[in-house]
Amino acid sequence: MQYRRVWAFVSIIAVVATLACNSRADVPPVSVVPASGAASGGGGGTTGTSSVSGMVTIEGPAPMAETIRMNSDPVCVKEATMTDTEYYIVGGDNGLGNVFVYVKEGISGTYPSPSETLILDQAGCRYDPHVFGVQVGQTVQIVNSDPTLHNIHATPVVNPEFNTGQPIQGMTLDRTFDQPEVMLPFKCDVHGWMNAYVGVLSHPFFDTTEGAGTFDISDLPAGDYVVEAWHEMLGTQTQNVTVADGETAEVTFTFSVG
Repeated sequence: MQYRRVWAFVSIIAVVATLACNSRADVPPVSVVPASGAASGGGGGTTGTSSVSGMVTIEGPAPMAETIRMNSDPVCVKEATMTDTEYYIVGGDNGLGNVFVYVKEGISGTYPSPSETLILDQAGCRYDPHVFGVQVGQTVQIVNSDPTLHNIHATPVVNPEFNTGQPIQGMTLDRTFDQPEVMLPFKCDVHGWMNAYVGVLSHPFFDTTEGAGTFDISDLPAGDYVVEAWHEMLGTQTQNVTVADGETAEVTFTFSVG
């Protein structure tokens, strides 16, 4: 009888978490990829031998990381291995991490969805990765690696919203997105500090910077492109890039603080 009461309590918590919303400040606005940047239906997309690579840097002193207070959930206090905010990840030479860089315009044709599944892990009461990209139709598997309740709440603009509780450690949830969207936010209503962003594109030409701030977009066909860099606190920047067969175009984005 006690076993049934425990499971009933867990079920009630899961339902409450699934219905919860707006327990943290609104995430930054998202933008829909323009039609010119989406794959068209007029033939298969091609790859090539060109690349766009470079670095994203920050100019000015970045705000210091803040310590996240996880006292609302003792499990999080125990499981967390990192408690600093991830808004500004700055490495050597002022390289800026967690920047999503992608070809916004200039890609034509359709590209098949990769068979590779991307993992969005809830571990230590954080989302890992914090910023990442997938293609339309590619599977994202959301995993709860913590022995506590999480809920995954996606708040898109053009893709369907979903909000699903994961009360049991080891639970997984597979989702795909049918429309391009940059960026698509995730949050956990149970733990308001948890958030992540995914860029959903109709093509494979994107990358996310790590601490060094570098990116590399390879296998591009030769052509003229608009490349955009997105950062959750500093907004977006675009540059026009022309690249020939077998060449690498070097691009630098610099975001200013203050």
